[in-house]
Amino acid sequence: MPSLRSILDERVREADASLYQRLENNRLRCFSCGHCCPIPEGQPGVCKVRFNRGGKLFVPWGYTAGMQCDPIEKKPFFHAHPGALAYSFGMLGCDLHCAYCQNWVTSQALRDPNAISPPLEVSPEAMVRDALDQGAKVLVSTYNEPLITSEWAVAVFKEAKAAGLLTGFVSNGNATPQVLEFLRPWIDLYKVDLKSFSDRHYHELGGRIGPILESIRRIHEMGLWLEIVTLLIPGFNDSDDELRQLTEFLAGISVDIPWHVTAFHADYKMNDERDTTPDDLLRAAEIGRAAGLRYIYAGNLPGITGDLEDTRCPQCGETLISRYGYFIQDYRLTPEGRCPSCSAQIPGRWAREFDGQIASRPFLPRKRSRLFTITSR
Repeated sequence: MPSLRSILDERVREADASLYQRLENNRLRCFSCGHCCPIPEGQPGVCKVRFNRGGKLFVPWGYTAGMQCDPIEKKPFFHAHPGALAYSFGMLGCDLHCAYCQNWVTSQALRDPNAISPPLEVSPEAMVRDALDQGAKVLVSTYNEPLITSEWAVAVFKEAKAAGLLTGFVSNGNATPQVLEFLRPWIDLYKVDLKSFSDRHYHELGGRIGPILESIRRIHEMGLWLEIVTLLIPGFNDSDDELRQLTEFLAGISVDIPWHVTAFHADYKMNDERDTTPDDLLRAAEIGRAAGLRYIYAGNLPGITGDLEDTRCPQCGETLISRYGYFIQDYRLTPEGRCPSCSAQIPGRWAREFDGQIASRPFLPRKRSRLFTITSR
């Protein structure tokens, strides 16, 4: 039985030339994430899936570790085509090692021997056909860290855009200027998990805060639609001071960036912290409001955080989109994305009309016969 490592080592292509440079002694510098790993001959980078073979950088290609059809609200994007179906796919590997990762089976593959997710062979064309079959409007690269598999994502996104679909990343935001420029022509939506506002905490997760904050600024400047999520973990990142710094940073870029503060529950290796309560989320939301953020959402606890699931007009207070979990209960935006009461423009990527919701909960794609589990060549 071939190992996962040997299977993945066959499913590769050379990296895009803009995403690495050659160094002396046959080493390479990778620019797919903020680590900018200098990779020796025969070795992988921190992510474990981009590696130096014969002085060339090889990267993941030709497989997915899973697909799921999600309401776009699950990503979460609240200001991008509400009610749309997002066809979500991912590969294996990550540049961080968060102890509370909910997708650790895919993200920590090749790092944790218990993380096993058999890859499925697929082409970009087949994946886009499958998404269209489901009625998806958006293809989203998620589940692992999509930055480290950007070449594959772009190959899929090129097909998606040719078919008239939108594209997006669900990412930790640990990017570089090079990888964001590589993605820029092919991506519409970008969600960043801003996990903390402490460099010490980011070191515990395997990264640094500097590249992430710079990437958030750059993504916004590029004109991609950006939403931010912070998983609120009691005792880790939930102090008033840290939340104040985090929300003031976001408001300093734009008060119109949606900020989702979501509830933690014990997972993977983090089992000692208590679960987040509604009061925790409400406190964080008040801090965000004081910082000036206009669109704050509380997630993972449907129906018990007041109006923090709804989109409201910051000018007149009108409820524009009413939600319960991932379900759109009411939609009142005009075709131009304005408040019907005061005509204020609401920032986002809106459809001309709300044409219903295919699903208000995740489900596995149908017609999966095109995809085959990879065992060996």
